Amino acid sequence: MLASVLFLIACSESPSQTGEPVKVGVITSLTGSNTAFGQAHKAGYTVAVNEINSTGGVQGRRIELVYYDDQSKPDRAVQGVSKLVDEDHVVLLLGAYSSESTRAIVPVVTAKQVSLIVPTAVADNIMQANSPWVFRICAGSGDFARSTLDFLKNNGSPKTLAIVYENTNFGEASRKSMADAAKAAALNVVAEEAYQAKSPGYEALLRRVKAHNPDVIYFASYLFDASMLMRQAAQVQLNSKYYTSAGTGFAVPEFPTDKGAGKYANYTFSVSQWLPPVKWPGSKEFDQKYYQLTTTHPAYHAAEAYAALLVAADAMKRSNAASPTAIRDAIRNTDLPQTTFGPIKFDAQGQNAHPLLITQVQNQQHKVVWPPEAAETKPIVPTPAWSER
Repeated sequence: MLASVLFLIACSESPSQTGEPVKVGVITSLTGSNTAFGQAHKAGYTVAVNEINSTGGVQGRRIELVYYDDQSKPDRAVQGVSKLVDEDHVVLLLGAYSSESTRAIVPVVTAKQVSLIVPTAVADNIMQANSPWVFRICAGSGDFARSTLDFLKNNGSPKTLAIVYENTNFGEASRKSMADAAKAAALNVVAEEAYQAKSPGYEALLRRVKAHNPDVIYFASYLFDASMLMRQAAQVQLNSKYYTSAGTGFAVPEFPTDKGAGKYANYTFSVSQWLPPVKWPGSKEFDQKYYQLTTTHPAYHAAEAYAALLVAADAMKRSNAASPTAIRDAIRNTDLPQTTFGPIKFDAQGQNAHPLLITQVQNQQHKVVWPPEAAETKPIVPTPAWSER
């Protein structure tokens, strides 16, 4: 009987369960102010690692994910690099979530000569460090700004713009990118307003913006602030023709629900890196697997994590996970024309040229409205005044 049990156990093991596991380090925000995004990361990684291990892993070795919670703090993320590399002996790193934490770990990653694949952090100064060990699959803040302006040029061509941003690396990078891109596009920036994350109120800031009567407002905000800004924009009757954003809080599924801005999210635009209806192969299947795991549908942050681990696995297979240098060189030579996150191929600076989408919240649902070849529906412009809704 014991022999039969052991035989059944052996037969139930997949090829990925033989040999020593390949350890991959993940730095993300499992607690703290960015918990929602870190948990989305973790679910995306879980879907990916289950897929990879069920089909043989890496050269017959399963992938083991070793998580480090940066608690949404840059200094903790820096500590995480040392812990994962020196104590856990991971072969490469994925993360972090925020631009603030990711920028902080780039020098440490470079010094320790271990590859870092960046899934979500968009601040352009992350890649401007020109580290040969850093690769980013998502688009950067400059791409966000240019995509937003391309949409505006083709949908009413507004003349004035205000920028509202949180006082962090993500917010400042988004502000600079939009200010520079707007100047190049001859769009007049009439106000730039910074705020501290999770401030008690934004009415004074919004009234200052209102005094400039901008055609467009461009927000760089996480979920809590995005939700409060839109609710309080209604209170102060700030009636701009376009509410746009650098993704993030405006792009997550919770934003148009009661957990976020609710009905006040309607008509807002956001840059998005991925949505379940997008036509890239495997998107529908990833959405289904993610929903089975979490009972929620994924936003692009989860898809970025999913894709980052698939890129890592592909590189480790091609390099046999032989050494950090071999893995780095394999990542640099990645050429995946068909993935759930679109084509993935890195340039000389380690940046993937990722195509972007523009969404609008219509009837409290995110809908793709730009570019035309990817659009689910047409944008509603200009935004109705609060008194007319």
